[in-house]
Amino acid sequence: MELGITTFAETMPDPVTGETVSHGERLRQVVAEAVLAEQVGLDVFGVGEHHRPDFASSAPAVVLAAVAGRTSRIRLFPAVAVLSTDDPVRVYQQYVTLDLLSGGRAELLVGRGSFIESFPLFGYSLSDYDELFVEKLDLLLLLAREEVVTWSGRFRPPIEARGVYPRPERPLPIRVGVGGTPQSIIRAATRGLDVALAIIGGNPERFRALTGLYRRSLAESGFDPEGRSLSVHAHGYVAESAEQAAEEYYDSYAFAMGRIGRERGWPPMTRSQYDAMLRPEGSLMVGDPEQVAAKILRWRDLLGIDRFELHISVGTLPHDRVLAAIELFGTKVRALVEAG
Repeated sequence: MELGITTFAETMPDPVTGETVSHGERLRQVVAEAVLAEQVGLDVFGVGEHHRPDFASSAPAVVLAAVAGRTSRIRLFPAVAVLSTDDPVRVYQQYVTLDLLSGGRAELLVGRGSFIESFPLFGYSLSDYDELFVEKLDLLLLLAREEVVTWSGRFRPPIEARGVYPRPERPLPIRVGVGGTPQSIIRAATRGLDVALAIIGGNPERFRALTGLYRRSLAESGFDPEGRSLSVHAHGYVAESAEQAAEEYYDSYAFAMGRIGRERGWPPMTRSQYDAMLRPEGSLMVGDPEQVAAKILRWRDLLGIDRFELHISVGTLPHDRVLAAIELFGTKVRALVEAG
């Protein structure tokens, strides 16, 4: 069971002090978080891609390259690279380069993204949301298979017998991030790709049908389900006691979800809703090490996952609290999961 950390390098105002960390300071904090994640024995570290003022990481490949220069073991990936509004050639080149520089520690996690700012920024239409991703995903997979590529499509100029460099020293691992729709699961499975499933609300029990669909679709497409990896990404926080974790996480989490909720027409989060998400059947990985480890093991048995990625900073938590949570996750939680 692999364990890791993800971040979006958030720079929302602190809900208590009102202060906002600068983009530069937050990115430097992210590098420090990744260094600590390696020191405490975690397996992977992911940095998201966003194009809005409250997240500092619009270029995760650059951030991960900085992390690679400060680490030697931990594997690195974007969480996620928004392939729909990027050029698959450049995405492939960037992460192959990261893999070569880091000694084979890069992974590529691609998705359509849960935010839409990159579409108008890079001149794409939301009406092409699905078609963009499918076309660019298939081009990305072609680039991974062949050195010299001939290709044509709807959204990008054709490629006529052109080489794409540098070439990897090993096959670059490529996963697809999905939010929980059957169509996304089937799209990944029919291409034989590993999947990262985001669980940010509701009872994880409802995702059991999707993981079953994933494995059936793999088998029906001629791929061995045992040879594929299934990971889960979820929000959470670890502290020495359950009460401390719940109290320290609530303000920043409720602030962030409230801000995003206003953009999407959701009602504000209440404390009772938050507390319900902390229960064993809830979606938040918040608690003391024993509670968090028990919930991870429950999800492992329920969904058949082999990796769990904890997303601590949904809103802006004080940096020292983020570091403390990473240390507990990599030491106490990891030991309990391994023992389970």
